[in-house]
Amino acid sequence: MPVRSKWQSLPTEAINPATLAIDKQSPADIVEEMLTEDRKMLAAVQREKDRIVVGIEIITQALKKGGRIIFVGAGTSGRLGVLESAEMPPTFGTKPDLVQAIMAGGKGAIVKPKEGVEDHYEEGARAINRIRPAKQDVVIGVSASGMTQFVLGALTRARRAGSKIIFVTCDPRTELQTFVDLTIAPAVGPEVIAGSTRLKAGTATKIVLNMLTTAAMVRTGKTYGNLMVDVQTGSEKLRDRARRIIIIVTGLDYDEADKLLKRAQWNVKAAIVMQKSGLTHAQALTRLRRAHNFIRDAIGEDAEARLKELLGTG
Repeated sequence: MPVRSKWQSLPTEAINPATLAIDKQSPADIVEEMLTEDRKMLAAVQREKDRIVVGIEIITQALKKGGRIIFVGAGTSGRLGVLESAEMPPTFGTKPDLVQAIMAGGKGAIVKPKEGVEDHYEEGARAINRIRPAKQDVVIGVSASGMTQFVLGALTRARRAGSKIIFVTCDPRTELQTFVDLTIAPAVGPEVIAGSTRLKAGTATKIVLNMLTTAAMVRTGKTYGNLMVDVQTGSEKLRDRARRIIIIVTGLDYDEADKLLKRAQWNVKAAIVMQKSGLTHAQALTRLRRAHNFIRDAIGEDAEARLKELLGTG
């Protein structure tokens, strides 16, 4: 009997021989099975590390040239792109349009699934066309199966615009190898529940996206050592983090750090440069621009020795 399903042969749809009797197992046994499968998932990501490094360089160069990062996905894959883009402004102080996400079905599909929207190739093309992809941008298509038509439509349109294309999938056999600039494809194998790609595939994808964005932000001066010096201070928790960063780097006490940050208009980087160099707020911002926003270069000090001293590992 001929097979009519185009999805049947996908690794993300395969039946996992290790969990055939999962509906008869105890909670402890299910947890153990899932931990075993997640260890396989981490090994799959590990095998893609060289490609992830290439992706980081592509994104870093794009950011340095004024480009944007644009995620495109549907379902779980789309939500992971939305999550990544939403976390960039508070964590790294990026402008809202620097890292964006396009979700099949629009904003409403983030919290309420809209079945079928992933099948619309033309809508994917229209969705990305609305934000006008450019040559300096990087578009990251996310599709566990490697077959999501909405994503393929968006990537095709972005390619016509000259954008760099990274494709994150869990099917190493994807036919897009020659169409995109880079494919990152952790082969996570069959899911604990057949076809449920919110599990290993989703976790592997989240890890890959974490690495791509975090490393690119570090490479463009968004941290000092491993301190979040471009943090936005829109909540008391984040303002407290900003004060603690100032205390760590400068040695000021809590109240002095608060006063310095107020003078620096809650710009942590500017506050550090002001304290270390005696410059005014405006002068500190100018020095940072000349140092391409790297604090290390702006003040001529490395963070590592100070952090090791505080941790007692120096």
